[in-house]
Amino acid sequence: MNSKIDFVITWVDGSDPKWIMEKNSYSAGSYTDNRTERFRDWDNLIYWFRGIEKFAPWVNRIHFVTWGHFPKWLNLHHPQLNIVTHSDYIPQKYLPTFNSHAIELNLHRIPNLTENFVYFNDDVFIISPTKSSDFFKNNLPCESAILNAHCYSIEKGFHLSPYRNIGIINKYFNMRYVIKKNPAKWFNLKYGPDLLRTLALLPCPRFPGLWQAHLASSLKKSTFETLWLQEYKELDETCLHKFRHMLDYNQWLFKEWQIASGEFFPRQTSFGKSFEATEEKSIKTICEFILKQKGKMISINDGEMTAKKFKTYKQKINNTFQKILPEKSKFEK
Repeated sequence: MNSKIDFVITWVDGSDPKWIMEKNSYSAGSYTDNRTERFRDWDNLIYWFRGIEKFAPWVNRIHFVTWGHFPKWLNLHHPQLNIVTHSDYIPQKYLPTFNSHAIELNLHRIPNLTENFVYFNDDVFIISPTKSSDFFKNNLPCESAILNAHCYSIEKGFHLSPYRNIGIINKYFNMRYVIKKNPAKWFNLKYGPDLLRTLALLPCPRFPGLWQAHLASSLKKSTFETLWLQEYKELDETCLHKFRHMLDYNQWLFKEWQIASGEFFPRQTSFGKSFEATEEKSIKTICEFILKQKGKMISINDGEMTAKKFKTYKQKINNTFQKILPEKSKFEK
C-alpha cells in the first residue's frame, strides 16, 4: 500500500503586467534562457484539472505553485486545492525568481507536502485512467532505469543540466555496482527496445547519463533533503540565478538519485510520451495521441514558432483536449 500522494504543479501567467514589470527589472545576463516560450500560456490548464479529476481521483491534495496570480476560472475554495506562492516556500534570498529550476529545487519546502508526491510542469497532462501505483508502488517512485548518452549541441546550449546532474550522481554512485546490485530493475522487459540503450552503454566506466521521459516526476521529500544536505553549494548556486542558467541543475537530479540508489519500482516506458510542438506534422501526432488516449500521460513542449503558428497550434490541441474532457470539473468556478 502507498502512503498519501500529493500532486504539485507550477504555473505562470506570462501576460500578467505586474509579473512582466518585475521580471523586466532584472537583467537576464549571459548564459541565461529568457525566451518567450518559457513563459507563454497555452490556455489549456483547465484540461489539466479536468484530467486529474477524471483520471486521478485518488490524489490526496494538489499544490498549485504560482508567482501570485491564478486563472480567473479556478475555484480557489476546492478542498483539495492548496494555493502556494513562491514566498510561501522558497527562501527569501532566492526571491523573486523567474528560474523554473530554482522553483523546482525547493519543492520539498512546501508546507504540509506529503513525503510521496508527483511533480507536474504545466505542459504535462493525464489523459486516461491512472492508479496511485502508476506513480508509486510500495512507497517507491515508479521510474524507468535506462542509460543514455548525452550529446551536446551549440544549438541547444541550455541543455547542460543533464551533464551537471549526472556529475553529482557519479560522485556518489558507481554505475557497475549499482546495476549489479539491482539487475532486475535495470534489465527489465518493461523498458522494451530502450533496453538496448543500457546494453550498448554498459562498457562505460561511469554513468554516461540517464534517459528521461520528460513526464511528471514521482519524487520523495527525503530525496530533496538528502541532496540539499550533500550538495548545498551546488543547489544554492542554481537557486541564486534569477533566470534559467546554462550551468543550472534541474529536478531530474532527484529522480536520478532515486534510480541510482535503487529506491524505485520499474515502470513501462509506454506509460506516456513527450512531444515538441513545432510544426504541423508534430501537432497532428499530438492530437492523435490525445484523442486516441494512446498513453496515460502526455507532455507537450513549447518550441520556437511564429505567433501565428502558435495561435493555430494552440487551438488545434485545445480543441482535441475538449473532445476527451468536455465536462466541467469542480476545480472550475
